[in-house]
Amino acid sequence: MTTPPGPDEQPSGARTAPAREGAGAYWSDGLGRAGSRCAQLLLVAAVVVGLVWLLLRVSVVVLAALVALILASAVYPLVGWLVSRGWSRLLATGAALFAIFILLGGLVTGIVLAVRNQWAELSTSAVAGWEELQGFLMTGPLPIDTAAVDAAVQWVTDFVTSGTFLGGALSGISAATGFVTGAMLMMVILFFFLKDGPKMWNFTLRWFHGKTRAQLAESGERTIQVLGGYVRGTAIIAAVDAVFIGVALAVLRVPLALPLAVIVFVGAFVPIVGATVAGILAALVALVTAGPVVALIVIAVVVVVNQLEGDLLQPLVMGRALSLHALVVLLALAVGTIVGGIFGAILAVPLTAVAWSVIQVWTDAYQTGDDPVLGEDPLSSGDRTGSKPSIAQRWNHRRTRHQHEREQTLASRDAERQQDG
Repeated sequence: MTTPPGPDEQPSGARTAPAREGAGAYWSDGLGRAGSRCAQLLLVAAVVVGLVWLLLRVSVVVLAALVALILASAVYPLVGWLVSRGWSRLLATGAALFAIFILLGGLVTGIVLAVRNQWAELSTSAVAGWEELQGFLMTGPLPIDTAAVDAAVQWVTDFVTSGTFLGGALSGISAATGFVTGAMLMMVILFFFLKDGPKMWNFTLRWFHGKTRAQLAESGERTIQVLGGYVRGTAIIAAVDAVFIGVALAVLRVPLALPLAVIVFVGAFVPIVGATVAGILAALVALVTAGPVVALIVIAVVVVVNQLEGDLLQPLVMGRALSLHALVVLLALAVGTIVGGIFGAILAVPLTAVAWSVIQVWTDAYQTGDDPVLGEDPLSSGDRTGSKPSIAQRWNHRRTRHQHEREQTLASRDAERQQDG
């Protein structure tokens, strides 16, 4: 007679239950791997959002540092040239900053004097031009309701005289105060970048070794080259645009020709759209003050200058400094404008060009050359970062990459000699 098994005993011949799977097994299948990857992406996104939030909290400092870096990249060759001529770095930096002050001060003084001297003429011409425009709308071929125009003018007048506009003006005063603070901070940072920039970069590179140091050094050189080339090239192109359009406005006797030429110069630093918007503004001023015929002539001059810029000046002066597709430029402008306003629009394109150059330094995943399946390489050899440095810079990069390996080899040989001895 057999005794039945107890509650804690397994019957003979019964199959044992499989061991309970560990917690790590749930993450080993496809869904688990996808979940872990999503968790990593969410963590990275949280860090990025936190970093962006922190930078926006100190946006004045960030913008001042970025503008100072861009200006230092453009002006540093002048400082280096003065130092090579026997000047001390402090004196060379002071001379460069003095030149910047003289240039900016002259522009601001010229604009203020031009506006003050021509303000009476501009207001009188504006009233007459507005009446002429209203008459053209009433008798023109297009049916336009003048009552709607009058209502819009009345709305603008009521808004200007309301408390909302005064509150906005106070906000504008606060923004102007922040601008002055940022400008002063930018000049201080620019001074130290020009005076001690190589020392600060040398100090930073000494914390790294081997390939990492070489990539950082090359990234720094590419940043300075891209920013400096972009600013100098854009300044030359903007000056040509401003001179041609300003001379045309002066010949046509359009009021405020000098301020409009300065607006054209500043607008040229916003690629694709800046010069166009500045030209439209000049045409509107010509329309209101001098009539539609002069406005059409101004539009023709702006179109010709833009064609000259796009077909001749951009390839000749800028060369391959940016190496960015037009769509990338437009997207960078949109994002920069949303994030940083007018300063974001100005800084977006050069910073995007720097990012693209640095990415090429840190990765070699891009497959260069023609592909039997994909066809021709969309990125030409002249657009690649590897073709930008000079022979001396390439030699320095190679020496920096192999420096750490040589030090380790010598240290191992010394250790072997000590053991043998």
